Amino acid sequence: MSNSSHIIIKSPREQNFMIEVGKKLGRVFDRLEKEIKPGISTYDIALKAKQFIEDEGCKPTFYGYSGFPGYICTSINEKLIHGIPSKHDIIKDGDIISLDIGNVDSSKFQGDACRTFAVGNISDEAKRLIRCTEECFFEAYKILKPGIRLSEISIAINKVADRYGYSLVKEYGGHGLGQQMHEDPFIYNYYEPSLGLGPILREGMTLAIEPMVMQGKNAIEILSDEWTVVSKDKKLTCHYENDVIITSTGAIITSVDENVRRHLREMEDKR
Repeated sequence: MSNSSHIIIKSPREQNFMIEVGKKLGRVFDRLEKEIKPGISTYDIALKAKQFIEDEGCKPTFYGYSGFPGYICTSINEKLIHGIPSKHDIIKDGDIISLDIGNVDSSKFQGDACRTFAVGNISDEAKRLIRCTEECFFEAYKILKPGIRLSEISIAINKVADRYGYSLVKEYGGHGLGQQMHEDPFIYNYYEPSLGLGPILREGMTLAIEPMVMQGKNAIEILSDEWTVVSKDKKLTCHYENDVIITSTGAIITSVDENVRRHLREMEDKR
């Protein structure tokens, strides 16, 4: 894992910028969720996302990033991440679709989050996969505080996926976030002792934690478009991501939409 000396600590003022850009991204997801219906193309979803991002006074950060050709990533079913929006990809009843979205506003600070949405009526197994992936994030979120090791995030995610009997992708993971989309540290979505303990979390660290869970085995391949990552066995995949700030008493989520508010209410009810 990345050396802690490269991790950028954000000042209170910078943290406020990240809270604001995260709220804007949350509102984009709340609007987009209403658009996810059978019969719409991923190209049209991406255009709507671009409009909603711009309505918030932001720009989509994925467009042109390392040459990526879409405004957002749209990944259906066995597509795990980096799906390119297309007029030919029409979502249908029973699909699940991951929308990974980045935004930046005039502060130059960025948001980066993902939701996996149900399209119409989905199977119980697809619902279970989505539930597991979201639970992976929130189990990690519960333990966040200064003084823990970065590897404890990976361990928390791994425990949940193991409990459900699902696999975790090894090649991709979470990351630091700020004025750059990808900052140190890299956050593994699985844990084994050879990865080490990683740096100690400190107040002011800002992280994008993003479990990527696979129904089948964790073997992947990249399609000929050189972007889209799919499960090799073509089984369902799921991706969920939120941005967090480590505070003196724990952590706060910045990319807040109705999905996050629901989870936080459920956590509060269990206390």
